[in-house]
Amino acid sequence: MLRISHYLRALANPQQRVLGARSVGPARPPVVIWNLLRRCNLTCRHCYATSADSEFRDELDTAEALGVIDQLHEAGVRVLILSGGEPLLRPDIFQLADYARDKGFFVALSTNGTLIDEGNIERIAQARFDYVGISIDGLEAVHDDWRQLKGSFAASMHAIDLCRQHGIRVGLRTTLTQNNYPQLPALLELMREHDVQKFYLSHLNYSGRGRRSRKADAHHLMTRDAMRQLFEQAWADVQQGRETDFVSGNNDADAVLLLQWVEANLPQHAERLERMLRAWGGNASGSGIANIDNIGDVHPDTYWWQHTVGNVRRQRFRDIWLERPEPLLEQLRQHPRAVKGRCAECRWLAICNGNTRTRAWAAGDLWAEDPGCYLSDTEIGLPSPERIPSIAI
Repeated sequence: MLRISHYLRALANPQQRVLGARSVGPARPPVVIWNLLRRCNLTCRHCYATSADSEFRDELDTAEALGVIDQLHEAGVRVLILSGGEPLLRPDIFQLADYARDKGFFVALSTNGTLIDEGNIERIAQARFDYVGISIDGLEAVHDDWRQLKGSFAASMHAIDLCRQHGIRVGLRTTLTQNNYPQLPALLELMREHDVQKFYLSHLNYSGRGRRSRKADAHHLMTRDAMRQLFEQAWADVQQGRETDFVSGNNDADAVLLLQWVEANLPQHAERLERMLRAWGGNASGSGIANIDNIGDVHPDTYWWQHTVGNVRRQRFRDIWLERPEPLLEQLRQHPRAVKGRCAECRWLAICNGNTRTRAWAAGDLWAEDPGCYLSDTEIGLPSPERIPSIAI
């Protein structure tokens, strides 16, 4: 995840502490995204978990889930994102959230928002989630189509309003596609109208139903322009003193594009930003990010359900992640990674770290170049002709 606003604030205020530098030496405790269940009231076209509105077998029960929280705490994990499926369909969601909160975790809720209403908003507020992320994948018609439920947009926007009325920090999450790219300015305006503090733009990852939807992935030029809009809005907010947070995920080429934008618009800060981005080090799947699914399998991140590195029912999370990591985790933790093709020759490999490996996996080779990289050959330092036309930043 690229914390755009965080870096731009650091440029505007040199005294600000910069977070997120890659650790050197032994593996660090990761941020854990936990899919508590696979059941969901929606069947979104880009769902990496291939969720549906039905019961799934062999999911962790309450006692096991509480034990997992203990395991994570023992391993040094302190950031926990509760996801699904739709986590609000799990009857013990508040018990688990309260338990994690009491143990000192930063606890976030990742939800489609359609189940947040007047009947449960008080309990959601009592849970004191540090952050509630609600997915909005376009304006009403586009969102309802991708979420495959008419009325889901209205329900999710109502959830955002309820959360803000109860003082809950809210983020609006959008997966960029060809369908919603033209609507990005309107989505950013929704952020303003509904007092949303955070905007997370996710690039499409080819996993689960998202693999079948890859033809709808935003074209490279669309992606570049969408990122430019985020950079400009984030910098404007920094200049105006607004405490908003713009981030992007699932395409670490965004960091290189941000550096180019700063070189063009704030050249006096470019050298410092490059140092910060090199310290950040790009894609952190298998090192700074971990995923636990509904049956306790552990994965390098949420898009890696095709490969399991352990199971918390049979092994302690500390053993799986820190003490006895399997070879794939060791490979992912190499920096820079032993990638192939354009990625291997890229002058920015130390910044993006080979980008998202699951897109390369979907194309047939885990260590091949990431087909989602939108940087031209010239931009990454290759002498061969450009594969895509470059545009002004």
